[in-house]
Amino acid sequence: MLSSTTDKTTSNLLTLASWMAGDFSNQKQAIDNPQLYAHIHVFFRPLPFDFFSGIGFYSEQAYDYDLWSPYRQGVHRLIDKGDHSYIENYSLNDPILYAGAAREPDILKTITPDVIERRYNCSMIFWREGDMFRGSVEPGCQCFIQRNGRKTYLVSDVELTETTWSSLDQGMDVNTHEHVWGSAAGHLRFEKRQSFADELPDL
Repeated sequence: MLSSTTDKTTSNLLTLASWMAGDFSNQKQAIDNPQLYAHIHVFFRPLPFDFFSGIGFYSEQAYDYDLWSPYRQGVHRLIDKGDHSYIENYSLNDPILYAGAAREPDILKTITPDVIERRYNCSMIFWREGDMFRGSVEPGCQCFIQRNGRKTYLVSDVELTETTWSSLDQGMDVNTHEHVWGSAAGHLRFEKRQSFADELPDL
């Protein structure tokens, strides 16, 4: 029998996965402040259990006017760490081959474990805080991204509820720690338009 502590942490992981699974849009934010925010979709589509022998997602971020050309794609493995949830991040070796997989199950099926590569030092850690989860990139400032001819490290802050996803990703210069890329206007605030929770595997 599982202990009550194990039950609680497993429940937190399953809740996190259920809330993540969906199509999120910041349309309202973009309409209210078009000079600051473009209309963006964030998709988290569940992968079959056999992919990681557990819970995994394929993700896409794309502008609403060009959904077939996502500017960010990834694969994510959710792991129960007891008092928190740990999400490993993976890049795709040839991401353009899988563009649209978040919306087209037939494309999603073509993603296999041999076409991804672990992004070390770039995992996310999520903690339950009442009716929300808060996530940030793992500590150490070692998630490096080359951008605009400069080496930067990722700073990421995420808030997730059952119906919303709020995120702020920024790249900071590894030497000066100054802001190089990412939103200077604050968090992108998304609302869930469609849930994919029913596609999550049974554990």
